[in-house]
Amino acid sequence: MPIPEDVTGDEIDKDVRQELQSLPKTLAEDVAKNLVMVARLIDEDPEGAYGYSKVALRLASRVAAVREAGGFAAYATQRYSEALAEFRAARRMTGGVELWPVMADCERGLGRPEKALDMAGAPEVNKLDKAGQVEMRLVAAGARRDMGQLDAAIVTLQSPELAAGSVQPWTARLRYAYADALLAAGREGEAREWFAKALEADRDGSTDASDRLAELDGVDFVDALDEDGTDGADGPEATVVEKAADRAEDTVKAETDAGADAEAGRERDAQDRDED
Repeated sequence: MPIPEDVTGDEIDKDVRQELQSLPKTLAEDVAKNLVMVARLIDEDPEGAYGYSKVALRLASRVAAVREAGGFAAYATQRYSEALAEFRAARRMTGGVELWPVMADCERGLGRPEKALDMAGAPEVNKLDKAGQVEMRLVAAGARRDMGQLDAAIVTLQSPELAAGSVQPWTARLRYAYADALLAAGREGEAREWFAKALEADRDGSTDASDRLAELDGVDFVDALDEDGTDGADGPEATVVEKAADRAEDTVKAETDAGADAEAGRERDAQDRDED
């Protein structure tokens, strides 16, 4: 697959670069460039990222960082079985537990929420850092919802991290998940409160909490034109922008009419003077 000229491979994390030092220099550079493309595309073009990950895997399948990147690319394209296999391979190579939550979420994707819950109760969870433990809690709550256990999902999300006043990288997503679970359980008032709290913590726009709040408040966003292509400013749905545009058009028309009347008046005065 083509690599853009601006990609050098030096953009990768230093720890990954260190892993690639076990490869011949030219091969390491090629692998690094493909990993850069995976990271660059995985959000906006996951299929493209997946393609580059397959190239990297073909070149260096014995490198843990490559297996991990392949796992995330497969996960982003909902190839959960493949993602789980890559994550397991990366974990065997490193012995770490960082991938435990996303491995559990792959089990959910494969329709095995009970397996995900088993993983949520495994000893590996105690070895995760705070962010990993919150992620595991989110996965466990999702598994409960998969099984139709809404109340249990709500309880699972109730934690010191949810109640904390300080904003952490995971705060917005945790509050959002809690609000969504409350709404699914029919607790709309509480859900609105927590969507608002999620929005307050969402500094990078990682959730659509603002849209969910608007839906709960009955706010409708309408197009500038009606479905028939005509201006709908006179109707009850007219937006402020539409009304302002109408006022501007009316003002221009009034000024034009006034100017025309004045010009006509001047012409009549001139004709009267000529007749005199």
